[in-house]
Amino acid sequence: MSSILLVEDDEALGLAIEFSLKNEGYEVIKASSVKEAKHQFDHHPFDLIILDIGLPDGNGYDLCLHFKNQSDTSVVFLTALDEEANVVMGLDIGGDDYITKPFRVKELMSRVKVQLRKQAKLETSSMIFTSENIKIDMNLVKVFKNQESIPVTNTEYKLLLTFMMNAHKALKRDELLLNITDGNEVFFDENTLSVYIRRLRDKVEDDPKNPQYIITQRGLGYRWSKDVSRE
Repeated sequence: MSSILLVEDDEALGLAIEFSLKNEGYEVIKASSVKEAKHQFDHHPFDLIILDIGLPDGNGYDLCLHFKNQSDTSVVFLTALDEEANVVMGLDIGGDDYITKPFRVKELMSRVKVQLRKQAKLETSSMIFTSENIKIDMNLVKVFKNQESIPVTNTEYKLLLTFMMNAHKALKRDELLLNITDGNEVFFDENTLSVYIRRLRDKVEDDPKNPQYIITQRGLGYRWSKDVSRE
């Protein structure tokens, strides 16, 4: 049974979401503040976090950073803010998806299932890919640079894995989007993909402004330009 941390200070909305998640067979622990959410996170393992941005004692952005510094658990933002800057900010700090209030319960459940399927696939994989000083250990579900573990979100992990499994091949943007979403409903657009490419370059490249691994193929998409070995 998948365990979900729901962080929502609107009691009525929180109860409605909790009921819907439990009805789908998920285990749900609910928190209504930053302090309570951190306490629950420190004492329970979670497969997914659903996180409201506006909280009484802080904000979801800072809380997401707190979670991501300690774990690769997927985070889905709940927000009443649908401006592009707020959406990009949530993704840029490590959020894996977002949904804007008001929303339909079926849409939220669909996005929850997508993130949990990604998590399950990452956990059942078993292979090591190495490209110069970059390594993905699928047994540990970790990425290493110069033998040091570097923090990546599930989506960044999936994107990097796609690149390294297709070394030297030009990958079109829509092809990468399908890999990020596991071929399910596409919740990301090309602008979102650009955000993830930039974030990934910041983590794996020595000089992100002059990338040596993730190369832009003008008019086509991107490619991993280095050789990759498998173990």
